[in-house]
Amino acid sequence: MTDLDASPRAGTPTRVQAGPASPTAAAQTAHRPLTGPGAILTEGLLHDWQHRNREASLPLALRQLEVAGNLDNLRAAAVAGRDGVAAGPGRGGYHGPVFMDSDLYKTLEAIGWELARDPDSGTGQTLAGFAASAVALLEAAQQDDGYLDSFIQVSGEPRYGRLSSSHEMYCAGHLIQAAVAMARTPGHDELAGRLLAVARRLADHLVATFAGGEKGLDGHPEVETALAELYRETGHRPYLDLAKQFVDQRGHGLAGESGRGHRYLQDHLPVRDAVTEEGHAVRALYLEAGVTDVASETGDAELLATSIRRWEDTVTAKTYLTGGNGSRHSDEAFGDRFELPPDRAYNETCAAIANFHWSWRLLLATGQARYADLMERLLYNAFGASISTDGQRFFYVNPLQRRHDHVEEDEEARRHEWFSCACCPPNIMRLLAALQHYLATTAGDTLYLHQFTGARVQAALAGGPLAVTMTAGLPWSGRVSIQVEQAPDGPCGLALRVPSWSTPPQLLINGEPAAAEAADGYLTVTRVWRPGDVLAWTFTLTPRWVYPHPRIDAVRGCAAIERGPLVYCFEQVDQPDGTDLDDLALVAGSGLVDQPAELPGIGPTVLVETEARPLRAGRPGELPYLTAFPPQAPGPAQRATALPYFQWDNRDGRPMRVWLPAIMA
Repeated sequence: MTDLDASPRAGTPTRVQAGPASPTAAAQTAHRPLTGPGAILTEGLLHDWQHRNREASLPLALRQLEVAGNLDNLRAAAVAGRDGVAAGPGRGGYHGPVFMDSDLYKTLEAIGWELARDPDSGTGQTLAGFAASAVALLEAAQQDDGYLDSFIQVSGEPRYGRLSSSHEMYCAGHLIQAAVAMARTPGHDELAGRLLAVARRLADHLVATFAGGEKGLDGHPEVETALAELYRETGHRPYLDLAKQFVDQRGHGLAGESGRGHRYLQDHLPVRDAVTEEGHAVRALYLEAGVTDVASETGDAELLATSIRRWEDTVTAKTYLTGGNGSRHSDEAFGDRFELPPDRAYNETCAAIANFHWSWRLLLATGQARYADLMERLLYNAFGASISTDGQRFFYVNPLQRRHDHVEEDEEARRHEWFSCACCPPNIMRLLAALQHYLATTAGDTLYLHQFTGARVQAALAGGPLAVTMTAGLPWSGRVSIQVEQAPDGPCGLALRVPSWSTPPQLLINGEPAAAEAADGYLTVTRVWRPGDVLAWTFTLTPRWVYPHPRIDAVRGCAAIERGPLVYCFEQVDQPDGTDLDDLALVAGSGLVDQPAELPGIGPTVLVETEARPLRAGRPGELPYLTAFPPQAPGPAQRATALPYFQWDNRDGRPMRVWLPAIMA
C-alpha cells in the first residue's frame, strides 16, 4: 500500500478526528458534522445506553465471535492461503452464513469509536487487545492481491461467482467502515494504520476488478457508502468513482438472480427512476445511504432529489409508528404502501439502523429538521426496543403486537443473546458506540443541536470555537439547558430543533425571555455569547393520543399513545388481574395521566394510564364475528397502563400491544 493520499478536507495527509460520515470540503451539503473533540455524552438515557454497550454488550460480542466461529473462519482462511488448499464445505473449515466476517467488522467498528473515548480503562484495554489480535488475523488471511473473504477462501468457491447471495462486497464494506472508524480514533495510530492498509488493499482490489465495467453488483448493497467514506478519509478518487458506478448500475440486472426476483435486490429499476422502496428493507436503506453520499460528493442534485423522494414516500406510507421499516417476514421486505400490520411487523433492527444512517446523511445534505425528527423516533423506539435492559439480549424483529400464544419458527418470540444470523447485535453496538456523532452539526456561524441529552459539545465555527455543556432530561423530562463554556468574539448562532411532538418553547437566556428566529424546524438565537451564558427552555411532554391513517387497514379503528419522543405500549403484566389485554378497548380521547415509576427488570420509567373498556368475547364454538358494533361488554371502566415501547419484554414475556381498539369517550 502507498502512503495515505492527501485528504480533500484539509489538503494534507493528516487524519481528522471525525464521525462515521464526514463529507469533504468540496461536498455539496447544507450542514457539516462536528470534527475534533466534537460531542461527548455525559449523562442521561443515551449516555447510559452507551455505557451499557461498552461494559455489557461488547464483551458479549467478543465471546460470541469466538463461540460462533467467526474468528475460526478467518483462521481457516489464513491456513488455506498459506497451504493453497481450500478446506471446502463439510470439511470443518467454515462455520455459519456466508457473511460471518461482517459480524467481526461491525464489532471492530464499534471498538474504534469506543477507543476514541476511553482507551485506558480495563474494558478499553480488553477491546484494544481484541482489535489488535483481529487485525493480525485479517493481515494473515488477506490474499496477495487484496482479496479477503473467509467463506470464499475456505470453501474454494469462485470469487464473485454468485454475487446475488455471496455478500462478498457487503463484507468488504463493513471492513472498510471499521477501518475508517479506527483511523478516526486518536491514540491508536499503529493499529489504525494496519487496519486501514488491509481495507485499502481490498478496496484497491475491488477497483481493479470492477471499475469501468459491468462485471456485477453485490446483491446486498453496503459497499457503496463504505467506498464513499473511504474516499473521504483518503482522498483517493477511484473509491468514490466505484461507489458512483455501483449506484448508477443498479437496476440493470447486474446483481444476478436471487431466486426472489430483482426487486428483492433493488435491481429492478435504475436508482434515478425508483419512486418507492421495495424488496429487502435493509438492503434498500443501506443503498440509500450510499446514494446520498455519492450525490453529496459529486454535487448531483438530481440523484439527491430521487433519494429525498423515496424518503418522503417511505415516511408517508411504509413506516411504523416506532419508525421501523419492513412489514413482511417473507424476504424481510417492504410491503405495499400502507401495509403496516402490527403483529406481523418485521421491522428488522438493522433496518432501523440503516434508516438512521440514511436520514443523517439527508440531514447533512439539506439541513432540514424532519430528518432529525425521524432519527429521534427511530432511536428511542424501533432501535431502543432492540436491546434488553441489561444489554445482553437482542431483538432481530421488532413487532408492535405479541399475543400470548405467539411463536416464530418454533421459538418463543423473546430477545436472544445471539443469532445464527447475527447481523443485528454488532450493528446495534456500532451505532451506540458512535452515538455522540449524531447530536449536532454546524452551518456557517451556527451550531445546530438535533438531539437533546447530557453532553459536552464543541464546534469549530467560522468565527472561532464554540463549546457548550448541554443538560437535558429527555425522554423523561422536557427541561433542557445549554451553558456556554467558550465562544467566538463575534456573534454566532445556537439553533435548536423543535421536535414535531412539541410546541415551540419559550427560550430564556440567563433567566430572561429571548428572541429567536424560526425556520426549517429550528429556533435560532444569534448573539455575542459569553462564557457562563445559559440558554434554557422546556419542551412539551404531555401524553397524546395517536390514530392511524385510514388506509392502514390493519389498525383502522385503533388508537395508541405517545409522550414526547416515546411510543408507548401496553404489556399484560401492567394490567389489573383478570383483565386480558387482547379484550380491552381504549376510550380514545379520555384523560391521559403520566407518572414516574421504578419497575423491577426495567428501572426508571414514566407510565401513562388511561380509561379502557372490556370487549365482548365470543363463545366457544362460535365464529369470531359479531353483529353489533362496537363489541363492548357491559361492566365498569378500567384503567389501562402503558409503558415506553423500548422497555417492553424485560419482565415476563406476556402479551404486548402498541395499538388497541378504540371507542370514543
